[in-house]
Amino acid sequence: MKNVYKKVKKTYDLGNRLLNDSYHIEGDEKSVLEIKKTPLRSEVINYVLKYLNKETKYLEIGVRYPEENFDKIISKNKYSVDPGTENFKNPVDFKITSDEFFNQLRSGKILTREIKFDVIFIDGLHFAEQVERDIYNSLEFLNEDGFIVLHDCNPPTAFHASEEYLYRLSPSGGYWNGTTWKAFYKFRQKSSFFSCCIDSDWGIGIVSKKLNLGNPTKIINPYFEFNILDQNRRESLNLVSFDEFKVKLSILKKF
Repeated sequence: MKNVYKKVKKTYDLGNRLLNDSYHIEGDEKSVLEIKKTPLRSEVINYVLKYLNKETKYLEIGVRYPEENFDKIISKNKYSVDPGTENFKNPVDFKITSDEFFNQLRSGKILTREIKFDVIFIDGLHFAEQVERDIYNSLEFLNEDGFIVLHDCNPPTAFHASEEYLYRLSPSGGYWNGTTWKAFYKFRQKSSFFSCCIDSDWGIGIVSKKLNLGNPTKIINPYFEFNILDQNRRESLNLVSFDEFKVKLSILKKF
C-alpha cells in the first residue's frame, strides 16, 4: 500500500509540475493561438489553383488522412503520394515515399517524364533534409507559373520544432511541426526563386519560380538556431497575412 501511495504521489507531483511549468504554459497558449488562425492550408491551395485560371494538375506529398486536406482541393487532375506510415488504409494513388515517387517519375515508370504540376503541396516527413529534397524534386516537375506549398513552416516554440515526434510530454502538447522551417529558411536565402510564408495553420510556405513573392532573407542564421528564427520571424520566413498574400498576387497579375 505504501508503494502504491508513493507511485500515486510521484505521478501527482509530476503532473503538478507540468501544469505550472512556464514552458508548458507558454507552449499550450501558443498552440491554442495557432489552432485558431485562419485560413487553413486547403483554402490557400484552392486560392492559388483558382488564381492560375486554367485546368490544373495538383500533387500532394504526405496525405495521411485525405479528408484533412486532399479531398478539399479543387482541381480536375489530383495525385496523392504517401507510404502509409500513419494510416494503414492509405487510400492514395502512389503508396510509396516521395523519393521513390520522383525517381519513378523520372524513369517513366509512373505517369510520364514530361508531366508538370501546377501546385505541389509538401506535407510529408517533417525533417529538414527530407523537406529540402522534396522542394528540389518538386521544382523539377513544376510548371513555370506554378506554386510549391509547404505546411508547418512557422513553429510557435522550439518544442514544436523538435525532431522527436513521439515524445508527448513536451510543452508542444503533442502538436508537432518538425524541422520543416529549416529547409524553408535555407531556401529563403536563394535569389533564384521567390517565397513567402502565410501566418496561419502552423505556417504555410509558398514558393514560385517567377512571381516575386518577396526578396531573399538577409537574416544570418548559419546554424539554424530557433531563437534567431523566433526573434526574426517576419524577415526570416517573409511572414505575411493571407490578405497581404492575396494583394501581392493581385498586383503581380497585372504585369
